[in-house]
Amino acid sequence: MGEYVYATAAVHVPAPPEQVFALVTDWPRHREWMFMTTARQTGADRVEAYTGIWPVGFLDVMTITAWEPPTLVRMRHIGRLVRGEGVIRVQAREGGSRVIWGERLRPPFGPLGRALWPLARPVAVMLARRSLRKLGRLLSA
Repeated sequence: MGEYVYATAAVHVPAPPEQVFALVTDWPRHREWMFMTTARQTGADRVEAYTGIWPVGFLDVMTITAWEPPTLVRMRHIGRLVRGEGVIRVQAREGGSRVIWGERLRPPFGPLGRALWPLARPVAVMLARRSLRKLGRLLSA
């Protein structure tokens, strides 16, 4: 098995790409749609997101590496626990947009993390889909 693990989720959102991208990249509003996550921009190209309920959780530190409104934001995870790359793509579709969330990560805990990924991946994908569906509900309200 390789050094990285992968997960992708996609949903249809009943809003145009401009509205979807604006909400996806409104970091303080992540708490409204992203599962157990609060986020904030801490620099021109830096975002920090905390997932969990304090004190049980983790800080995900990211650098924005590509910014192409309203279709793409790419992040590099540079924190102690989460490392790798993430991307959110927004594609115009009839009746709204298709939102694709992909992650290419180095799992924590080395070989043990990679060995556990087949069990963790379905949960990660389910939570990503849940979050994206909630994003869609916010945009259709």
